[in-house]
Amino acid sequence: MPTTLNPLHIGPVAIGFPVVQAALSGYSDWAMRVIARRLGASYTVGEVVLDRFVMDVSKGTKAQRYLRVSDDEHPAGAQLMGSNPEDFGPAAVKLVEAGFDVIDVNFGCPVKKVVGKCRGGYLLSHPATALEIVSRVRQAVPPEVPVTVKMRRGFDDTEQSRDDFFTIFDGVFDRGAAMVTVHGRTVRQRYEGRSSREFLRQVKQHAPERTVLGSGDLFTARDCLDMIATTGVDGVTVARGAIGNPWIFSQARALAAGKPLPEPPSLFQQRDVIADHYRMAEQLYGPQRACRRMCKFGIKYSRLHPQAKEVRDAFVAASNPDQWQEVLNHWYAEDLPGCYPQ
Repeated sequence: MPTTLNPLHIGPVAIGFPVVQAALSGYSDWAMRVIARRLGASYTVGEVVLDRFVMDVSKGTKAQRYLRVSDDEHPAGAQLMGSNPEDFGPAAVKLVEAGFDVIDVNFGCPVKKVVGKCRGGYLLSHPATALEIVSRVRQAVPPEVPVTVKMRRGFDDTEQSRDDFFTIFDGVFDRGAAMVTVHGRTVRQRYEGRSSREFLRQVKQHAPERTVLGSGDLFTARDCLDMIATTGVDGVTVARGAIGNPWIFSQARALAAGKPLPEPPSLFQQRDVIADHYRMAEQLYGPQRACRRMCKFGIKYSRLHPQAKEVRDAFVAASNPDQWQEVLNHWYAEDLPGCYPQ
């Protein structure tokens, strides 16, 4: 039976299918986003950028790498992170000028060096600063550009942290945010333990009229639909589960339409997508840097190959474009069935 899913809207921006690709630091560049869109993602968010970086970089290779938006990926979101509220507004304006359709503010990053610099998840324990940041972004960008927020369920598991979460959650909507994405882990948890779907359910019950997306532990198409069904959130953002498996979006669409789960992509299908991904990475980074950057994608793509370990090792050993192509020529030469990643 088909699953009834309401089309997702972020303020005035129509998204459609409510399974989207999250911002992924070090991963969700232009190349990854385009691949995801081709394979069923209705919306993608670029890797997080620092406010000062955006303000200092106006053109050249760095601007091309981090601020690139192409015609085939609209609507696309940009995620902004920093610590000084005064810097967020000007940086948000530059991201809109670069072509991004939505500005997402990161209050969720749990990485130690980020938190140590009073950025990302650190701000969940400082509601006044977090709310000032959202106000400045909302005031700076045009009214037709939605402002959204990424949060975790708190800095830690204390009662004060829970209170701070809801102070920020309610406050950002009062200040004009169109949507909040909630990851079901605390900042202290980082990526350990299970993401709490019960907390997501409580958040949606707390604000049934608000647009809330869920995040955390979405590694299969079924995970995505189950989170929506069990928590009542308006959609989900796929993060680590989309790295090396962009087919998760088309698979979720098939399940939502009442169709059987599609077979994993065959080796020829995988080869073609990996080759396209590599070509776009070369456009961004040049041949040598693209090879180094694509290594981490190759590791993830290899999980869909029936000889995953050998293919992973081959991608890791490839140190130049010719060697990368040789991996595809050798390990993807026969159109064998693929596998679902473990």
